[in-house]
Amino acid sequence: MLILRLLTVVVAALLLFGLPALAGNTWEHDWPRTDFSKCAVPLDEISSGGPGKDGIPSIDNPTFARVTEGFADLAPTEPVVSVSIAGDARAYPLRILIWHEIVNDVVGGVPVAVTFCPLCNAAIVFDRRVEGRAMAFGTTGNLRNSGLIMYDRETESWWQQYTGKAIIGALMGERLRSVPARMESAERFAERHADGKVLVPNDPEMRPYGINPYKGYDSMPVPFLYDGSMPDELPAMTRVVVIGDMAWSLPMLREKGWWSDGDLKITWEPGQNSALDTRKIAEGRDIGNVVVTRDGTDVAHEITFAFVFHAFRPDGKIVY
Repeated sequence: MLILRLLTVVVAALLLFGLPALAGNTWEHDWPRTDFSKCAVPLDEISSGGPGKDGIPSIDNPTFARVTEGFADLAPTEPVVSVSIAGDARAYPLRILIWHEIVNDVVGGVPVAVTFCPLCNAAIVFDRRVEGRAMAFGTTGNLRNSGLIMYDRETESWWQQYTGKAIIGALMGERLRSVPARMESAERFAERHADGKVLVPNDPEMRPYGINPYKGYDSMPVPFLYDGSMPDELPAMTRVVVIGDMAWSLPMLREKGWWSDGDLKITWEPGQNSALDTRKIAEGRDIGNVVVTRDGTDVAHEITFAFVFHAFRPDGKIVY
């Protein structure tokens, strides 16, 4: 059964995104503008995820609708990534992000990259300015620790999405600043921001929006395209809430309903579908809504899998 499920994910990725791109010694040929002499990670840790450069197309000219119109096709419990800056509140449904992974946008006057790595289950919003210049990001088609590697179109440096750090190229060592955002249900966003905006497809026929191409992924015992070490504390695919080098397991938060440490508070409430469970995202099992605040103000965080936290922060601590 496990082998069948793994094959299902592999075949779906190949059919939907294309055959694997060549890697290794062809990178210099395929990426002539990337300075591979500047590299912060071993190249053998990087592998093709299937599609090539921009094979998963970013959204560079996003289209929005009002809440009442934009959520018309979504179930109330469908997940969205929400961002609010200077009174400009926007929701990015995972039914769209799962097919594009990056949205280059401007929210409240701030250039942002709204990113989602399905294999890491990590939705992270970045301020996409580097040294005062707004960068535009796309997908390389490559992975490291099963994590999306992005590139900026200005220098074609490669960036690890999970850490926000440039790992290869002219900008190696630069790091993007995370912007506080929430992964929440559509109805919760609508309740908080009745006048907010919702991302809608530029072309509704471009992809089968609302369908999860990674059916059953988040209930597999092992992750796809990952060959690193596994965490000792929790099963690899357990969801954890991460702030820096600290993580809190979602099962623990679900059981308690909250966690606090000084002025930091993490709460869990039911009512959000998993985007990586069933074929239709709207039918995914309930994984709940997490809110992370410090003195009542939203805090930048990630909700990811335990194996991802272990891979990128091996010395981190998990509360479970």
